[in-house]
This record gives sequence, C-alpha cells and structure tokens, in this order.
Amino acid sequence: MEDLDYIHFMQTKNIAIVGSGLVGSLLAIYLRARGHQVTVFDRRPDIRTVEFSGRSINLAMSVRGWNALDKVGIGDSIRELAIPMHKRTIHLVDQEPYNQPYGKEGEAIYSIPRGILNRKMIDLAEERGAIFKFNEKVWDINLPEAKIFTGETEKGEWQEYQYDLIFGCDGAFSRVRHKMQRRSRFDYSQHFLDTGYKELKIPANADGTHKIDKNSLHIWPRGEFMLIALPNLDGTFTCTLFMPHEGENSFENLKTDEEILAFWNTNFPSTKELMPTLLEDFNRNPTSALVTIKCYPWTYWNKVALIGDSAHAIVPFYGQGMNAGFEDIAVLDDIIERFNNEDWQTIFETFQESRKPNADAIAELSYRNFMEMSSKTADPNFILRKKIEKKITDKYPNKWVPLYSRVTFSHRPYAEALKMGEEQAAIMDEVLTMDNIEELWNSPEVEDFILTSLEKKELIPQKS
Repeated sequence: MEDLDYIHFMQTKNIAIVGSGLVGSLLAIYLRARGHQVTVFDRRPDIRTVEFSGRSINLAMSVRGWNALDKVGIGDSIRELAIPMHKRTIHLVDQEPYNQPYGKEGEAIYSIPRGILNRKMIDLAEERGAIFKFNEKVWDINLPEAKIFTGETEKGEWQEYQYDLIFGCDGAFSRVRHKMQRRSRFDYSQHFLDTGYKELKIPANADGTHKIDKNSLHIWPRGEFMLIALPNLDGTFTCTLFMPHEGENSFENLKTDEEILAFWNTNFPSTKELMPTLLEDFNRNPTSALVTIKCYPWTYWNKVALIGDSAHAIVPFYGQGMNAGFEDIAVLDDIIERFNNEDWQTIFETFQESRKPNADAIAELSYRNFMEMSSKTADPNFILRKKIEKKITDKYPNKWVPLYSRVTFSHRPYAEALKMGEEQAAIMDEVLTMDNIEELWNSPEVEDFILTSLEKKELIPQKS
C-alpha cells in the first residue's frame, strides 16, 4: 500500500474504532486505505480544541514506527514534527556531561510531542474520510453482534450503533477490553511500578533556540529516580521526573516549595537555571502512574479486536509503546492483505498469535531499560561494557548487534531481540569478570573470547 488512493476491495466493512489516540487514528487511516467505512469514538473532547494536560511524555519514534507511517504514505508529513536524537547525554552531579551514541553513525530516534502528533494524525485520518465522534463515551459493547452503546452517563439514555467490526484502541484502561474480560477464559494482569512520573519543562531561549543540545535525549540518572528531557521544535524541552511514589526520595516527600527546591539543589543543581518555572510546573502537573498490562485473547471471534495499549500497555522506558502499537497495525495490514480483506476470523487469530509473544517481550525489555537508564548509565562497569560492545559492533557488524539496536533500529521481532540480548549479556558478564579487564578491554584476547563465545552459543557460524 503505497499511498491513500481510495481503492475499494471486494468486501468492505462498516468499522468502529474506540479511541482517537495515536493507534486509533493510524488504524483509521489504514482501514480507509482499504476502502472500509470507519467511525472513531472518543469519550474526550477533540484534542485539537483543548490545551494539553501536563500528563505527556514526549514520544521517541524509531524504525518500527516510521515503517508503519511510511507504509501508508504519511511518514514525511510526520517527519516535519520530529527532531532526531542521535545519542543520550548523561548529566551526573559535579561532573561534565558525556554522550552515549544510540547506534551507528546516522541512526537516531526522533522526539515528537504526543499532543502535536495526535492532532496531526486525526487531521490526516479525517482528510481520508474517517468520521470522528468526540465527547461520545462508550458504555457497553455487544461483542457477538458488534454493537456499541454510547451516552452522556452510565445510567442515562444510550445511543446504539451497529457495526461489522469493532477495534479497541482505547488505551491501558480500555472499555472494550473490560467487556472482553467478563468472558470465560480471558487472561488479564496489570502491574504498577512503584515509580510514577511528573511532566516538567525547559523553556526556549529568548530567540527560540534550545538551551541545551537539541539532538540528544538528556538523562540525569540518580539511581532509583531520574530526570529526562526531550527536545521540541519550538526550542523547549519536555522533561519528565520518574521517581518512587513513596519512600525517602519520592513524590510523597515533595509537598512544599521548600522541599522541592532542597531536593532539586541536591540532585539536579545543573538544571536550576534551565527550569525557571520548576515550582509552577511541579505543583500544577499531576503525578501519574506507570502500568504494564497483559491479556489474552486479543480478539473475539470475527467481530472485535484489541490493538496497542488496550492489548499490551507497557512502561515507557524503551520508547516503544507507540512504536509497538504502530507495528501492530502494519502487521495486521499485512495479514489482511494475505487473506484478501475477507476472512476476518482467520485475520484476527493470525494477528494475535503473531503479536502476543512480541508484546510480552517488549514489556520485559521496557522494564529492564528503566534500570539501565536510571542506574546503569552512570556505572563505570556499564560504560566499559558499552565501550567493548561498540568496538565489536564496529569491527564485526554482522556478528554483534547491540540489544538497543535490535529493538530500535530493526524490524526483527521483539521476542528475537530479547532472546539474543540475553545471550549477548551472558557473554559480556563473563568478559567483565576477566582479570584487568579495564586495561585489556581493547585487546585481541577479549575480542577472541567474544567471538569464540558467539560460536559456542551458535549465534554465528563456526570457523571451518
């Protein structure tokens, strides 16, 4: 599917999408491209008419997301909203910042504000014929008959809508999934991190330029908590403080302006001049929770399917929530093509069987990356590990692909990345126990050990 010419196929459907977020709006674009009638319901007002709430974490678009956007012909429109970030910039207390490249030269992840992207995606979906019904809350779904019931209140008068298919794209606390959970043999789990988050900001300079390097994802790692900053086109940075809800260094212990400033002076002194509205932002913006949600099945017969966070919400520490949701849609579209836009029961079953293992894998990887970002990026052993990996990657790019690159700069399955990452991590654990590794890290001895270990694990062909 190169672009959005309205080519109508043999069997078009009348389809409802619940949720007008990023995944819902992109799915609307894809389904319109296949000729289907699409109506999108959302309980909230049109995001294009309201101010943002202070609950956003900037998004990091990577290869999987761009692939899904390019496949349906809108990638270039979205690139106009994005800033490339080629590296992490690590800010330690009382030390100069240093950089950790994300990948090979030219590889980058892209910072995009969630609200700006969502507005653009809705515009693009409407231009292609999708109908949006805002301020229309879905209270109930008749799964066998694909009926939606909406209304102003749960006990008031409801409007009934009949569709051929329903897609739940309504996020981590999905109403569609809630209805599916009532059915027999539906597996569901949710796990909240002890860590929450709060949105803050770094304003632009008076001339509209950025106060710090705009092509970096900035991290102030402090063990159990951290501050990050991602750039915006207007010269600002969207900052996020991740910190435990309770405990010594926690949101519960930052109630007064004096407590906030004392905490900031101790842990983030280099940011004080960068964040003149710190107190205002901290007191105004809510503290939000982070949750991982898993469920199965994602589909009901040939009528209803969950996509994106409604099926597999993850914590944001790999920057893959949006990318995974967009990849869901690209994979679904490939399956629709394979079955000629017709056999929806088989389409749905094939989709969930394909994506479930990968959704579980990126959930695990995202949790692990929180530990890396908050604690390990400042650890000397971690820095040495990355230096050794980079050397092997540069010299043997077909033999050693770092885990981050497998996830972020690849189309290969998340489950494969998790498995290969664990194998490589075990090798690096052994390397770091070698005597005098700090002096020998660049030696042929270390290189030979790594290559031999790869051969023994059958991760590369053995020498003849």
